[in-house]
Amino acid sequence: MTQTIISTLAVYFVIWWVTLFAILPFGIRTQAEDEDVTLGTVASAPAKFHGWRIFLVTSLVAGVIYGAWYISANYLGFGFNSIPPIVPRYGG
Repeated sequence: MTQTIISTLAVYFVIWWVTLFAILPFGIRTQAEDEDVTLGTVASAPAKFHGWRIFLVTSLVAGVIYGAWYISANYLGFGFNSIPPIVPRYGG
């Protein structure tokens, strides 16, 4: 039971982390776009960082992706073994 919970959290964490980097650039306006560059910063730095919004959206999208993976793996029978190998197997 404990191993199942740890595995579930580990898979969700990996999905969440990948989703974070996919969502992070959306909706970001740079200081150059706002024409308000703070002294000592790069013009491409974000003008306003909305950390809580990014955290919330990432958690929701990762939850949907995890739910789709969970349903397809446990109820529809698709798992990692269902993916065909990319590299051909040589030998016997």
